[in-house]
Amino acid sequence: MHDTAAHLVDAVIPRVPVRQWVLSLPRWARWILARDAQLASRALAVALPAIFAHYRRRARAMGEEAGRCGAVTFIQRFGGALNLNVHFHCVVPDGVFVREGGALHLVAVRPPTDEEVQTVLLRVARRLDRLLRPHRPGPDTELSSLDIGYAECLRASLPVGLAEPPRRKRQSALVDGFSLHAGVHLHANDREGLEKLCGYGARPPFALERLSVLPDGRVCYRLKRSIADGRTELLLAPTDFLRKLASLIPPPRHHLVRFHGVFAPNAAWRKEVVPSLEQAVPSASGAPAAAASSIAMPPAVAKTPTRIPWAELLERVFRIDVLRCERCGGRMTLIAFLTERASVKKVLEHLGLPTTGPPIAKARNPVEFDFAS
Repeated sequence: MHDTAAHLVDAVIPRVPVRQWVLSLPRWARWILARDAQLASRALAVALPAIFAHYRRRARAMGEEAGRCGAVTFIQRFGGALNLNVHFHCVVPDGVFVREGGALHLVAVRPPTDEEVQTVLLRVARRLDRLLRPHRPGPDTELSSLDIGYAECLRASLPVGLAEPPRRKRQSALVDGFSLHAGVHLHANDREGLEKLCGYGARPPFALERLSVLPDGRVCYRLKRSIADGRTELLLAPTDFLRKLASLIPPPRHHLVRFHGVFAPNAAWRKEVVPSLEQAVPSASGAPAAAASSIAMPPAVAKTPTRIPWAELLERVFRIDVLRCERCGGRMTLIAFLTERASVKKVLEHLGLPTTGPPIAKARNPVEFDFAS
């Protein structure tokens, strides 16, 4: 989660304003996409061009004819109550990339209005309905025993009863169960906010600190916010809990982070758009700029991306510098990572430290006192 977010901020998304577009689907479509990962990929490939077309129309109105768009999309299979909810979080540069004088620039466009979001969603909903309707299982659909078991897990994880009416938000739209929200915008210099946004998109389906086991063996999951019927926690039998988890596990060999447009792996402009690791600087929030502006792209330097060292990631996320010596304030260096019992014992003996754990003491003193006398 944090590793993915840090990589996207440092090595994928340039220092440009971005907007998040969140596309949610009706329940019948969620079930179909959860069963068929390839169909989920096709659904995303159908939806994103409508968002890109909106940006290109706005750019043409400003006199830019050859603009290109890009998106980093997080496919989430879950909701906030361990429920199955396949939807897409798309982080999109809030404008189009154009080439002027040999260099790339992002021409930012004004924020979308509610009517424009509605227009985009109408196109998306029409295309997705045409794509997904033929895949709705009918009464005569034959399933293997494995498919039947998985389908039961999916049904158990779908919400039961009437859904809570969605709250009306700015820059959002709702059409036949499809919804689109584009109200989250980040300034180009808000790299810390961008990292939090990417971390939210890459987060796991549930939080361990809100999970507990009751004395009677049931699993209790505390919700971040109450659901439609007023419940603030879920009480589940162990098998029901496992059934829900089974439906939230993504299929193998299908990535949950996707790159489209100028961020696609084989895009012609990708090497010029994505920042190099040498350009990564500490996060800083800045004041909003004008709605329509041209932002120059720094020259990109190709470099093989690497994973963030664990100590650097801990400091970046939790603000804890684990390599700082508490005695002298100097920097510590990782010499070796030992897992062999004999090697660990030899090092401890050399340092004069105990090589065994503390003795196991009895739970109480064997001497019993008679306080009644």
